[in-house]
Amino acid sequence: MKDIQNQEDHRCINIKKVGVKTISYPVTVLDKAHSRQQTIATVNMYVNLPHHFKGTHMSRFVEILNRYHGAIDIAKFHDILGEMKDKLEAEEAHIEMSFAYFLSGDSEDPGILKSRRYECCVHGSLETEDDLEFRVEIPVSLPLAEKSRQGLPRSLGQWGRAVTGVKFRNFFWIEDLITLIETAIDDEQDMAPIQGEDSMSVESLTRRIARSLDGEDAIKWFSLRVENLAEGYSTFATMDSVS
Repeated sequence: MKDIQNQEDHRCINIKKVGVKTISYPVTVLDKAHSRQQTIATVNMYVNLPHHFKGTHMSRFVEILNRYHGAIDIAKFHDILGEMKDKLEAEEAHIEMSFAYFLSGDSEDPGILKSRRYECCVHGSLETEDDLEFRVEIPVSLPLAEKSRQGLPRSLGQWGRAVTGVKFRNFFWIEDLITLIETAIDDEQDMAPIQGEDSMSVESLTRRIARSLDGEDAIKWFSLRVENLAEGYSTFATMDSVS
């Protein structure tokens, strides 16, 4: 049978991206406290398609992923991207992994879960050099409400979220990045109101988190989006560091 996908196409039409998406796959991520953490990722894999190829075998993406079954972590991204680029004869290769990451909490309040969940995503690209970005979504909560006279349990109110994308100069633990951002958020919550106004705004929170990220030597670039989820609408502020 002819390999139609790899036959030359003389029409000179470039397809920017071709690939597979929303693959649910078990992955391993590094865990500072427990060495490794098992989780489930949603994976997107795609490459550019040079104009002289009519197509590519979509099954090859899954074949490459399967070769790293049980051993996928951030350190393996270079190997996966390199194999995608070589096997599919592409000029660029890309992979995205979105996954839930869990941290154990230290709260003694029985009404608070012991494990906190964070939504993370790693996006890697390879043309001539690796380009790797890690993104994490940090929930921003209001302080615990006082227990009512009816004895209802206290709960954390939802204020919004801080979505941060970073590129690292060197290795940095996911836990340390989360702690860095959460410390900036907690400092903002502890600030006294200014002239009767709530100091916890998307602008002030964005600036405070940005200062913390900018002060970390391991981080060479970051993007930041802080959202306040009000009823019926939301407000936001964004900031990118200088490359």
